[in-house]
Amino acid sequence: YARSIMTCPCCLHLISEPKGADTLLKSNEAYKLIFREYPDVVSVEQMCEMLGGISTKTGYRLLRQNQIKHFKIGRTYKIPKLHIFEYLAVVQESDA
Repeated sequence: YARSIMTCPCCLHLISEPKGADTLLKSNEAYKLIFREYPDVVSVEQMCEMLGGISTKTGYRLLRQNQIKHFKIGRTYKIPKLHIFEYLAVVQESDA
């Protein structure tokens, strides 16, 4: 399927999104509904909670292996919530 390239507003990474009204609508709705209580950019601890309570050791490993896009401020990892959705979509596709 066709993809369009977008820039993440939080960290300016280039991201690709599937093209199509249904997919874009679903991802926009999910972004508004899921993890509402979390800020748009989360810490490692918050990311681990969002991923079902995984350990912070596993969370840091995912970040070091670049499985979840992130940026650093000093030594602190910051993860845009959008990139957690991308990671979950990839994991869901690989399980299917």
